[in-house]
Amino acid sequence: MADLRVGRTEQGQTKIRNVPIAVTPEGFWCCPSPAVLQKTLKNHNHQSKSRVSSPLPSKTLPVQRAATPPVDRRSHGTSPGTKVVSDEQRCPTDNAAASVSPTKAPERPLERPPKPCPDTPQRKISVGFGQPDTSDLKVVLFGKEGIYVRMSVHRNILAEHSSFFADKFSRQSPVPCVEIVDCEDVEIYVETVGLMYCKEPKHRLIKQCVPRVLRILKVAESLGFHECIKSCLDYLEAVPWVADEEEKVVSSVKHLQSFGASPILKRVASDISNPPNDTLAHIMQLVLKSNEDRGRREMKALVLKLLKENNVGTNGSVNIRIELFYGSCRTCMESLLHLFRQVSEPGLSDTSIDSKDPVMRQIALEADNLIWLLEILIDRHAADEFATTWASQHELAELHSKLPIMSRHLVSCITSRLFVGIGRGEMLPSRETRQLLLQIWLQPLIDDYTWLQHGCRSFDRTVVEEGIGQTILTLPLEDQQSILLSWLGRFLKVGDNCPNLQRAFEVWWRRTFIRPYAEQQGTNVMSD
Repeated sequence: MADLRVGRTEQGQTKIRNVPIAVTPEGFWCCPSPAVLQKTLKNHNHQSKSRVSSPLPSKTLPVQRAATPPVDRRSHGTSPGTKVVSDEQRCPTDNAAASVSPTKAPERPLERPPKPCPDTPQRKISVGFGQPDTSDLKVVLFGKEGIYVRMSVHRNILAEHSSFFADKFSRQSPVPCVEIVDCEDVEIYVETVGLMYCKEPKHRLIKQCVPRVLRILKVAESLGFHECIKSCLDYLEAVPWVADEEEKVVSSVKHLQSFGASPILKRVASDISNPPNDTLAHIMQLVLKSNEDRGRREMKALVLKLLKENNVGTNGSVNIRIELFYGSCRTCMESLLHLFRQVSEPGLSDTSIDSKDPVMRQIALEADNLIWLLEILIDRHAADEFATTWASQHELAELHSKLPIMSRHLVSCITSRLFVGIGRGEMLPSRETRQLLLQIWLQPLIDDYTWLQHGCRSFDRTVVEEGIGQTILTLPLEDQQSILLSWLGRFLKVGDNCPNLQRAFEVWWRRTFIRPYAEQQGTNVMSD
């Protein structure tokens, strides 16, 4: 185990902090782990804060900065600003660099970092790669918060793997020192340079997290490190992503098609340009035809949730999907009518309960399917046609009374959901549709009301009664009177076994007996 020495100069003193690092089989020294680096910086911050209250010595030795000729600041790709330093501007050898044999640290560093903030102490870290004795190039990184890293590297390794460094070396030779100013991610920059010393960079990425690999990919792209870019893409293609990583991965690799990013993008996007309506129709059929209660219930809730998330479509996809749902509605209604006819046949009434049970179960299944489809259509603001179709089911309503109440009461849940939707303004059917709906389906709903209250867990009496009352109040006053007087006669006989429409009755009463008198009084006052 070798040592990484972190040298720090403050107020004329030099302190060395030893951080353990590992020597890899490929021969390069790993940079400090994120935990070690953060702990080191945290300790430096704590020490600097403890000295703020004490006055500085009256005499300090400033770092001398010699005048330098203009330097080349051209950058490659998206890399940070760089400086290529010639022999006259050569970075001095720092004995605090990582090496196997320890040496004495210099009394004063002579590096030329950007002007630091007086309140931000500079933290110096030296890292060596490969065989430090044969190093022929220094790469100096100036990061945020005064972080200063000097890497002892090999010119041929960097030129072989990085088009960025190869371009720098070709434009000025010899180049003893390269400075990277305003480096956004010093830690990952050091790690990416270290990967140039690996025979298989992909193996070094195993067990890394996705966010860290994305950071390595960004630095590798700025350095033109093509082998590392390919290794990062192979990693991202094979490893699972969590929900919040998906968008970051897609945005980071979508411009890297030339490096083989297509397999990654295919994970989240299909080559098919049109919406996959066939797939959606297949899913709908699987759910609607399921006979397993738990699986059907859970998948209906999941599909409804996903459709709500994808409520708005483009390029006509909304119309196609609505037609798909209405096709399923028509199929379910036709099946329900066929089952009602089958149960109401004279010969079937004499059969045993066991022989009726599959038919009764299928009726409940089709009713549940229609309620689910109605919820989907209401969420997509497209349930008006469903209300019209349901209001026209005269035969179904006539057969309703011929079935046992325990088998038919779920059908009344469809009617109650329509009344709730109209009362809440979730759908806007025509006046004729609202009249037919009340005329045909209100009485069957009243007949099943006791079973709905005690045999249907999702039934909310208060909500349903409010919906029925509001639907009645949308009709002309004469129709309101006819329906409410009929309800009053039933309510006075059965009480709680009938919807309580007293609030709607009060509104109708005021409209009928109070409003005309109030309007007449107002007219008389204005005429006076």
